[in-house]
Amino acid sequence: MLPPKAFIDAISSQASRLFNGENPLSRGEFEAQFKALVQGALSRLDVVSREEFDSQMAVLAHTRARLEALEAKVAELEKQTAPPAAE
Repeated sequence: MLPPKAFIDAISSQASRLFNGENPLSRGEFEAQFKALVQGALSRLDVVSREEFDSQMAVLAHTRARLEALEAKVAELEKQTAPPAAE
């Protein structure tokens, strides 16, 4: 994966070639090429969709809640099996 500055520089240079092309592009052609440029650049990044992120956050919250419940249960069991403190 490219460092952020190199990534932005690469996109910038490719976009610059689109803008400075010798053949004028119609708006539709330009938008299609620019969209392909951005999608290609983003596909090289290690990112996930918002839906996947939200889904994983829900799984994490559920797992965290179960872990806390299990920790509480273990603490209770340890308390029940611990020998009484000598007074």
